[in-house]
Amino acid sequence: MIVTNHILKLRVHVLALGVSLALSACAVGPDYHRPAAPSAQGYMEEGTLSATASAPGADGQAQRFVPEMDIPGEWWTLFHSQPLNGLIDDALKNNPDAAAAQAALKSAWENVYAQRGFYWPTVDASVDPTRQKIAGTLASPASSGASFYDLTTAQVSVSYTPDIWGANRRAVESLAAQADAQRFQLEATYLTLTSNLVNAAVQEASMRAQIAATEDMIDSQSKILETSKKQLGLGDASENDVAAQEATLEQTRAGLPPLRKQLAQQRDVLAVLTGRTPDQDVSAHFSLDSVQLPQDLPLTLPARLVEQRPDVRMADAQLHAACAQVGVAFAARLPNINITANWGSATDQMHTLFGSGTGFWNIGTAISAPLFDGGTLKHKQRAAEAAYRQAAEQYRSTVLSALQNVADTLHALQSDAETMAASARAEQAAARSYAIAQKQYALGDISMVALLNAEVTYRQAQLSLIQARAARYADTVALFQALGGGWWNRHDVAMVGGM
Repeated sequence: MIVTNHILKLRVHVLALGVSLALSACAVGPDYHRPAAPSAQGYMEEGTLSATASAPGADGQAQRFVPEMDIPGEWWTLFHSQPLNGLIDDALKNNPDAAAAQAALKSAWENVYAQRGFYWPTVDASVDPTRQKIAGTLASPASSGASFYDLTTAQVSVSYTPDIWGANRRAVESLAAQADAQRFQLEATYLTLTSNLVNAAVQEASMRAQIAATEDMIDSQSKILETSKKQLGLGDASENDVAAQEATLEQTRAGLPPLRKQLAQQRDVLAVLTGRTPDQDVSAHFSLDSVQLPQDLPLTLPARLVEQRPDVRMADAQLHAACAQVGVAFAARLPNINITANWGSATDQMHTLFGSGTGFWNIGTAISAPLFDGGTLKHKQRAAEAAYRQAAEQYRSTVLSALQNVADTLHALQSDAETMAASARAEQAAARSYAIAQKQYALGDISMVALLNAEVTYRQAQLSLIQARAARYADTVALFQALGGGWWNRHDVAMVGGM
């Protein structure tokens, strides 16, 4: 009992010494400070960004930029498509890339918790029963003097390395920053997944509309060809006219298989993104009229953009991790202390293992310092410092790429505005021309060929308008993605970041 009391006091003293040393210690290496936000006040030259992103077109909607408009966490709901919302819900639950990113985040935090364990002493217990035979020429250590004897040793060992220079704190800091980077990798995965799904739905809608318009063109051109052949028989048309019409028809027909191929591929994309195999059916089908274009578009300032973009936040976390690693490398070059203590019992009879006189204990402190290692630790520190500078430049590059991404998207949206307006005017003009041709044909003022040519022109204008509408939808999706996608407003963000 007396021995037990002694060892309890000893362990208390060891822990108190370790905690005292740890609390009084400093963390060597640079303290991390986030880089300053970009000073730019916009993404384009002054006066080049208009307040209106697009004039009203065939869908009857206009878009406008709203400075500092917040982005909802489920930004895709702004397209007001329940089938699309359902597909995205499926994808977030079943997509393997999203599940892998979740597991990677969990793994990163477990590594943080594992490193935190080094703040505390390591306590091990062991029991070592052995049977030994002593050479006859040697004296037996057993009290009985027997050559064969049993020895059982049971002990508790305590080892503790105080974090004097903050090496472990810097290691934990680095791993926590890496976990933070993984969190934003998860957000980037979500953003890419949802953006790809919306784009796939838009592309499917575009392909369906283009296929329908192309089939109408083929039908009209086939009628023109039939009429031309009849006129050839009557001597009112030449063989060259018929051959030219056949070439036009076949050229239009040649454009149909690629459109059908793209439609099938978009259906495959929708299946795989939602965790299905390509042979499994996706019940949702999309048309351009079933997806509503958002009228208000967010326009975030560059200083806020760096807070919103997952890739920028990930680069920031990686820079933080690299900064902490400099402290880890610096601390490795400094003297260190290791405290050990053992308490146990040893006997040659199992039933007397904890009897009187069998106990032993020891406590020791070792101070070690690197004296010569061929420059290994020095160069490791320099490598960590160079990696820190590398991460700083990578962060700067990521910010510049983010600003360019937004600027490119804004340019695309303005181009879409002009293209959409021009395509809408062309489609309306072609529709009027076709309507006039129908009336003229009814009065006998023009031939069937002239009427059908007017219809083909109208169908071609329809096709151009469909493509302009699809580009407008796709670039709207690109803007939400370029601005970060609103992850900060999603209800599960606290759960993701608080593992």
